[in-house]
Amino acid sequence: MDRVAIVGASMTPFGDREGEWLRDLLAEAGADCLDDAGVAADAVDHLYVSNMASGELEGQTGAPNMLAHDLAAQPAYTARIDQTSSSGGAGIYAAWQSVASEASEMTLLVGGEKMTHKTTGEATDVIASLTHPVEYKHGVTLPSFAGLTARLYLDEYDAPRESLGKVAVKNHKNGVDNPKAQFRKEVDLETVLDSPIVADPLRLYDFCPITDGSAALLFCPESVAREITDEYVVVSGVAGATDTHVVHERADPTTMRGVVESSEQAYEMADRDPEDVDFAELHDMFTILEFLQFEDLGFAEKGEGWKAIEEGRTERDGDLPINTSGGLKSKGHPLGASGVAQAVEVYEQLLGEAGDRQLDDPEVGLACNVGGFGNCVTTTILETPEAE
Repeated sequence: MDRVAIVGASMTPFGDREGEWLRDLLAEAGADCLDDAGVAADAVDHLYVSNMASGELEGQTGAPNMLAHDLAAQPAYTARIDQTSSSGGAGIYAAWQSVASEASEMTLLVGGEKMTHKTTGEATDVIASLTHPVEYKHGVTLPSFAGLTARLYLDEYDAPRESLGKVAVKNHKNGVDNPKAQFRKEVDLETVLDSPIVADPLRLYDFCPITDGSAALLFCPESVAREITDEYVVVSGVAGATDTHVVHERADPTTMRGVVESSEQAYEMADRDPEDVDFAELHDMFTILEFLQFEDLGFAEKGEGWKAIEEGRTERDGDLPINTSGGLKSKGHPLGASGVAQAVEVYEQLLGEAGDRQLDDPEVGLACNVGGFGNCVTTTILETPEAE
């Protein structure tokens, strides 16, 4: 089977895009992605939009059809991909499937969300609606899950509270060198640990911000990619999985079975092991999630993930850099765009286009996009065409 390649990528600046709406953000990212690849809009066969809540947040539906109109991509088949906060990763899986199945020769994926016009309470309530009704009716939100799990993890594995703070410090430091990141400023550990409590033991700086933004990727068969450009990456592995929707039914809340299962399938498809991954973009909606994913992806033994940040392994100059983009923590988290933006970062790193945050000749990168509190997950492995 012809491998699936990515030949173009783009990302809008993330942050408060006042005066702009989802339609504007999607069109900006989509047009930039096509320009990056040098492909005309009317060459697109399938057009997917990853988006969680345009109806709830903006009162606007039909985003894929609007985008096809705005890009002049008719008569492309369009579809909206909604898998809560892992909509972007699910969009990658859907775009890969459309090309791998030979249903499409050119598939454009654009993820986006407009959120900052809502108050924190309003946006949080929309996000909390993804939880199971039996938990939601008791006022459970994702931050409360994060706080409870963080406390369990710290107690169970004798991890210092400072280790979580160092995740925030690292990702903010990386975000300084990302011109598209929402927060381009460093923070020190004292600031993180002294910030207001949100869900004990997690504080304000343990959480990602509410964000507007969009990101896009263009997929095609590798044989077509070679005709277009010498600069492309291949999707060597991609898989999705779910965990129990009711979080309190899990045998161990510090293990995300969706991450474990999706990564095992992605590794098998790519014929790779965790040791082959040069760097990764993880879904750090909360700092504790970076530890949980790090372990469930096979990068550390259970309960040992916190030691990686203490040892400097996950820094840009470490042996396994994590969230060189700044992660959701610094880059921002526009729900439907985040998983796509993770892959944009991996794409740029593999092609040597990451600017001041560029790593030293990486060949294999991984992106893990999490929905809810591990309710649904997509793991994607991208490689340079000649990766060993």
